Amino acid sequence: MILVSIVTVNFKEETVTLDFLKSVYKNGGLVNFEVILVDNGCVSNNEEAFKARYPDLIYIQSEKNLGFAGGNNLGIQKASGKYVLLLNNDTEVTPNFLSILIAEMDNNPQIGLLSPLLLYFEDKSLIQYAGFSKMNYLTGRNKTVGKFSIDNGQYNNLSYETGFCHGAAMVCRRLDLEDVGLMEENYFLYYEEMDWCEKFKRNGKKIWFTGKVKIYHKESVSVGRESSLKTYFLTRNRMLFIRKNTSFLNQLIFSFYFFTIACPVLIFKYLISGKKKQIKWIGKGIMWNLKYPSNSSFLGFPNLTNS
Repeated sequence: MILVSIVTVNFKEETVTLDFLKSVYKNGGLVNFEVILVDNGCVSNNEEAFKARYPDLIYIQSEKNLGFAGGNNLGIQKASGKYVLLLNNDTEVTPNFLSILIAEMDNNPQIGLLSPLLLYFEDKSLIQYAGFSKMNYLTGRNKTVGKFSIDNGQYNNLSYETGFCHGAAMVCRRLDLEDVGLMEENYFLYYEEMDWCEKFKRNGKKIWFTGKVKIYHKESVSVGRESSLKTYFLTRNRMLFIRKNTSFLNQLIFSFYFFTIACPVLIFKYLISGKKKQIKWIGKGIMWNLKYPSNSSFLGFPNLTNS
C-alpha cells in the first residue's frame, strides 16, 4: 500500500520536469511514495523517455490540454496513497519533506489541505508564500503572507491556519476527497486551488500552513509576464470564484466594485504602460461571466485546449 501519492503536471517542460523528479526521488526519505506524472497537452507519448530515468514513475498522457485542475484531477484519480500531494513540476524539494508534511497532517486531523513555505528558486532567501490572509469577498481580494520578505528562519517552527493553500504545493487525505471532490476544471488557470479550499472549508476542514518544510518554486520574482491568456483568466476567474462561493447579495456588491473600480483601474494601467492589447481580454473575461452559468465547461479562449 502506497502511503503518499505525489501528483505533478508537465506541460511542454520536459527538462524542468526531469529536474523536479530528480529532486523528489533524492529527498523523499524513508516515506513510501509513488510519483504520478500527467503529461498535459502532449501529442507524442514521452513515457519511455521519462521511465528510462525513473522506471517506477506512473505516466499518464493527455493529448488535450486540461489545464491545472484537469491535469491534477487526472493524476488524483490514479492515486493509491493515503495522502495525495500536488506539486508543481517547477518546484524542487528539501530533504525529508514528505515525512514532515505527513506528520503535520497526522498531528491535526482537522487539517484538510496543507501547504509548506515556498521560496523563490532564483533567490532562495526570498519568501513567496507563508500563507494567505482571509478573502474579502466583496472585492475578491486577499494578501500573501510573507511575500518578498527575507527568510531568516522566522517560519521554521510555525504551523497555523491560513486563508488558502498555494497551488504549487498542497497535500490532502485521499479519504477527504470522497466528500470534497476534485477541483473545478472550468477555471482552467488561476483560482482553482482557492475554490478547492472553499470546498474543504464547507466540509468542516481547515486550511493550514507549515514553515517546517521549505520548497523552492521556479516562478519568476520579476513582475510582469503579461499575456492575453493571463489577463483573460484572472479577470474571468475572479468573477467566477465569487459566483461559485458567495451569496447573491455579495455577488451584486462585488460586481458593482469590480465594474466601477477594479476593472477601470486595470484598464488605465494597461493604457499608460502601452499594453492596450490586454484590454479586450478584460472585457472578454467579464462577458464570459455574463453569458454563461458558473458550471459551464466552455472556456472562451480560442484554440486553448489544442495548444
